[in-house]
Amino acid sequence: MRKNYSKRPRDLLAFVILAVVACAPPPPPYDVVLAGGTIIDGTGSPGFLGDVAIRGDRILAVSRGDVERAGAERVIDVTGKVVAPGFIDIHSHLSPLLRLPEGESKARQGVTTVLGGPDGSSPWPLGIYLDSAAALGVGINVAMLVGHNTIRGAVMGMDDRAPTADELAEMQEMVRQAMAEGAWGLSTGLRYLPGAFSDVDEVVALAEIAGRSGGIYTSHLREEALNLIAGVTEAIEIGRRADIPIVLTHHKVVGQPMWGSSERTLAMVDSANAAGRRIRIDQYPYTATYTGIRILVPPWALGGGNAAFFQRLEDPVLRDSITAGIVFNLTNDRGGNDLSRVQFARVSWMPELEGRTLGDWAEMRGMPPTMEAGAELVIDVVRRGGASAIYHVLDEADVQTIMQHPMTAIASDGRLVQPGEGQPHPRWYGTFPRVLGEYVREKGVITLEEAVRKMTSLPADHIGLPERGVLAEGMIADVVVFDPETVADRATFQDPHQYPAGIDWVIVNGVVAVEDGSFRDARGGRILRRNQ
Repeated sequence: MRKNYSKRPRDLLAFVILAVVACAPPPPPYDVVLAGGTIIDGTGSPGFLGDVAIRGDRILAVSRGDVERAGAERVIDVTGKVVAPGFIDIHSHLSPLLRLPEGESKARQGVTTVLGGPDGSSPWPLGIYLDSAAALGVGINVAMLVGHNTIRGAVMGMDDRAPTADELAEMQEMVRQAMAEGAWGLSTGLRYLPGAFSDVDEVVALAEIAGRSGGIYTSHLREEALNLIAGVTEAIEIGRRADIPIVLTHHKVVGQPMWGSSERTLAMVDSANAAGRRIRIDQYPYTATYTGIRILVPPWALGGGNAAFFQRLEDPVLRDSITAGIVFNLTNDRGGNDLSRVQFARVSWMPELEGRTLGDWAEMRGMPPTMEAGAELVIDVVRRGGASAIYHVLDEADVQTIMQHPMTAIASDGRLVQPGEGQPHPRWYGTFPRVLGEYVREKGVITLEEAVRKMTSLPADHIGLPERGVLAEGMIADVVVFDPETVADRATFQDPHQYPAGIDWVIVNGVVAVEDGSFRDARGGRILRRNQ
């Protein structure tokens, strides 16, 4: 039989390749070793000295003591520093994401994962938006909720009425579509428009769809001031009827008449959880809120949009009612009964107002600092196109009480930002370092281990985020290294555009985003789609 020699060259080549591979040195055991730091793993357990070793996008070792460092591509000495899981911000405003995909203002706080689409507002269609962000590349991990206000606005506009059966079915289908495209749940902003026009039945019908896909429900409560208790009751009822886990997002107590009520709202959370519900909380560590100036206008007055609002102002009776409603809100709600508590943040039509207060503007216009004068100014702001503002109306005691609750995660309610853009709330730059510096080191409100838990494993549990939030073998390599002696927020209400101190290293999916305190636009983040 004639032998076939035609395959021998290829066989010989394969043999040579195998021989070369066999003789080559083994790959280095680790890409990065964070050596000699205090490891706080995110579970709430006490910290310990050791090493964290990373290869690719995974943590390969979390060791008490040294791992084998020989052959590692990079060994970073973090002696005296804390090594923790990357922080997870579950209330994040990401509308600038396609313009600021690097996420520097988040990464510099130690944040490696954000959940966007809060307060009822999200991009639509969600899938196209996520595809666009993925194509750009992102610096941190991005997950999204789908917003009730966005969906209602697309179907019903600014109509102040209940949906028809067909409209409700269309909204349900939009929620179903968003969940299929990777949303992590449904958010509402029942204090905002058009969500303020909805009733509980409508919200339950939509939340049920999200819950069937394994999602969560996050709620900017319908009321956070005089009717705070009713707002919490409504949210818990929605969770019960829709059979869905809920998060009382940026939980707070607005206005001096209600200060101290956090003890009651937290007792309500405990009671609901004891009854088998799943009620969670997130919070930012500041005594001021931030939102559009229209929050001071009674929702009914804005039904139908700006044109309808301006038409109502022409009717003396309706104008009196609108003015009275604004005066009420300035006195009892976001106004804090003092025009100096309302600080302008973004004013496109008069940038010189940014950082000044409603009281300052009244003085500039020769008006008395009364609530009635403030109401006229608010109407003028809406006529000119609106503005955003910071409202100094929270009490420090409530902030601390809510922070100490075991189910409270830390979240910023902050927008992606870069220096020079308006007069933002300092939480956009400093939320997580502020907790570590002010509330752990300076005030001792919570322990360091508990603070890290509230920034990592707890928010991961709130939203059902796997493989992140804990430093452990096999978990995704999202890691932050910070100096417990110097970590602090630098942003203030008067000078907000300042990155924090003490955040030394941030690693996202194994890729260094902050290196020895300097930001790197490495785009190591990912778009996280639920169930995908």
